Amino acid sequence: MVLEVSGLKILEETLHSLEETFHGMPEFVPEACTGEMRGVLLEAATRMQDNYPYPHPLYAGQMLKPPHPVARLAYMMSMWINPNNHALDGGRASSAMEKEAVAGIATMFGWSEFLGHLCGGGTMANLEALWVSGRLHPGKKIVASSMAHYTHGRISEVLQLNFEAIPVDDQAKMDMNALKQVLDRGDVGTVVATLGTTGVGSVDPLPEIIELQKQYGFRIHVDSAYGGYFGLADNLTEEVRGAFDAISAVDSIVIDPHKHGLQPYGCGCVLFKDPSVGQMYSHDSPYTYFSSDELHLGEITLECSRAGASAVALWATQKLLPLRPGGQFAEDISKGRQAALMLFDEFKKDKRYLTVMAPELDIIIWAPEGKTSSQISQLSQACFDDAEREHLYLALMELPADLAKAYWGDTVTFDTPTVTCLRSTLMKPEHLEWLPEIHKIIDKVTPA
Repeated sequence: MVLEVSGLKILEETLHSLEETFHGMPEFVPEACTGEMRGVLLEAATRMQDNYPYPHPLYAGQMLKPPHPVARLAYMMSMWINPNNHALDGGRASSAMEKEAVAGIATMFGWSEFLGHLCGGGTMANLEALWVSGRLHPGKKIVASSMAHYTHGRISEVLQLNFEAIPVDDQAKMDMNALKQVLDRGDVGTVVATLGTTGVGSVDPLPEIIELQKQYGFRIHVDSAYGGYFGLADNLTEEVRGAFDAISAVDSIVIDPHKHGLQPYGCGCVLFKDPSVGQMYSHDSPYTYFSSDELHLGEITLECSRAGASAVALWATQKLLPLRPGGQFAEDISKGRQAALMLFDEFKKDKRYLTVMAPELDIIIWAPEGKTSSQISQLSQACFDDAEREHLYLALMELPADLAKAYWGDTVTFDTPTVTCLRSTLMKPEHLEWLPEIHKIIDKVTPA
């Protein structure tokens, strides 16, 4: 069995408890499920069979981590109410739970005073952060590394902000010399530091960026949509640990609970160190913010209607698995990194593989050995296809030739500007236990 269904009994129990909310009201009989509905749902289930087995440990490709059972159940339970966390009269309880859950995330980053909220995902969260940056430094440029998520450039275009990509070093981190050359022009308002690039999992040198901030006076926005929870891991390198330990000094942070935070899509979070930036969101609605003098979350977000179910699910997960070093959540994050390190070490000592930078979080990149970049790309595609036939699901990545050259040197002739490599995100704690099976299949599909 791949799908967990025993929790449905708990869901029914929670719904009976939720029903007590309406005790004393005139009886109302909602529309009941019918045989016709059953038929439609079964048809939908059949359509949904056209999917990869994302919950299974042999899915080791993209950043698709199944929600924790408590998150699924809490989300479903709250959907019988369907709260809207825009205004308090649309989601009183879920708004309070959102504030508590977001405070838990802020505490993980070392902030006790902040402004923050949930949103639909990292794209919207980064948009809000760059929108604030643009208003605080009008006319100034946004810069991020060339390995940063592509949405930063696209968001900047939407916001009509100037954007420039900074080259990376051979560790796929933002090149500090290149950054300084751009800063010397005097037109940079915000530097986006990525703590966990979605391509290779690299972590930008945040302490060095903070030192440059003292000289140049730009804002620092940390995009840790993918990597933010790794600050709880106990097996980071000294350099990466230093980056996460420095995060409390930055101006804004984005994290996606729907990645490593065990949440259903979509659940992103944006945090600002200075609560006064809330003034930039100032607006009024003649029919929305009337039910309470307490802060309505819609007053500090660009989004309007937002699913309160996301807040309920996140609150329940953090209640069960607190965000603290040494706890179960932290141990599970560390297991994913351990699995990535172990698999990388196997590739490193096997002459049939080419490797690049060691994993800093839980993403590894490798390729079958070949003489030319085009041949390596073909072999990578073949391994990807053959692994799927063995029920192991990997991913592919186009690695810039210049980055690969730093590791493969003269052993490979680069006849293409990029080279296709195999990529795997070992983000489930179960990946550690399943590593022998994963390695066995990769070994089987790799050319001798």
